[in-house]
Amino acid sequence: MQQSPPDGCRPVPVRAAIIGGGPAGLMAAEQLSAAGITVDLYDGKASVGRKFLLAGKGGLNLTHSEPHAQFVQRYRERSDQVGRWLADWSADSLREWAAGLGVDTFIGSSGRVFPTDMKAAPLLRAWLTRLRARGVRFHMHHRWTGWDDEGCLRFATPHGETAISAEVTLLALGGASWPQLGSDGKWVEHLQSRGVPVSALRAANCGFDVAWSRHFAERHAGAPLKNVRIAFRDVAGHAVERTGECLVSANGLEGSLIYALSAPLRELIERKGHADISLDLLPAHDPAKVMAEAAHPRGARSLSSHLAGRLGVSGARAGLLYEVLDKAAMADPTRIAATLKALPLRLLATRPVAEAISTAGGVRFDALDEHLMLNALPGVFCAGEMVDWEAPTGGYLLTAAMAGGRVAAAGMLARLQAE
Repeated sequence: MQQSPPDGCRPVPVRAAIIGGGPAGLMAAEQLSAAGITVDLYDGKASVGRKFLLAGKGGLNLTHSEPHAQFVQRYRERSDQVGRWLADWSADSLREWAAGLGVDTFIGSSGRVFPTDMKAAPLLRAWLTRLRARGVRFHMHHRWTGWDDEGCLRFATPHGETAISAEVTLLALGGASWPQLGSDGKWVEHLQSRGVPVSALRAANCGFDVAWSRHFAERHAGAPLKNVRIAFRDVAGHAVERTGECLVSANGLEGSLIYALSAPLRELIERKGHADISLDLLPAHDPAKVMAEAAHPRGARSLSSHLAGRLGVSGARAGLLYEVLDKAAMADPTRIAATLKALPLRLLATRPVAEAISTAGGVRFDALDEHLMLNALPGVFCAGEMVDWEAPTGGYLLTAAMAGGRVAAAGMLARLQAE
């Protein structure tokens, strides 16, 4: 990719500078370059789209096929703001865009949308080929370090510091998850020093800590818990229930079921210092059947063999019973049956933000106008995960990041045309 030459202290003039080569920044570059604007895109790493590629390792989940009204509600308290972005860039729009790059998509059994080959790399390659053909100039190994006293953008490069004087700027720097890929959240201090209000970055789509015994953690870490139902009450007292799959980790619980509920669980921990949940380990069985099987005479068989044979409870499921019930309770079929249907666990904290799939928090919406331009810094726009919205996995993150990039690009274009 093209490199910017070092230029000492004299700023290099550019029309549109985009800082950050993730989906939001690339989408903004596409919109601006399609309108004939010369775009210079800067990224601190050696290549763009690193988180995009990593997310696609298990199959790139582009978006979701559920009805649009339901789709928008996935953004919770930000559904109004993000919904406005999605009015012009829906899940169907994303699929049409991918098709335009020669990548066909399909809807999986869960409603999620994937490329037919499940891979991220071919889509990214086709996208970058189109951007280069439109004249987008990529500047790698350019780590943004804020503004100088004259308001020019500063970058640390392998050849020393360089400065850029841009007519319009888009910051698309991501949150603070997976910092090894470039999204380390260091932009927060640069914006706050300029009077931009930023909500604290917090883990989203993340695992949670549980105070396992050493024996349980060593024996069952990495074990999946398939087809379990989680239940709890959120901060408003509303009952929350969902069935799915999670994973026992050495530190607690993670996996798709936990990630999908990470926002209300995190809010409980922020409010109370912990989140109390219950796990139904046998959601396909009604309580009466579980009670009957647990109380069935076991003869000379051990309790473990009895539960495995009568109810299929073994491995991590059986380990959880021993984790929460004492010896006396394990001799009581009634207690065993009740616990299998509602096993109590206390989540103590989110896992560190660096381990999370995404982050909550970021540049507050009241710091931005309807075009995602910073009120405190006219001509500077923000998009992507660094803005204060969050969503569960399932393609919602990628769809909204790209939609926000389009909104910011439209604002940048309008400002350039007005000037």
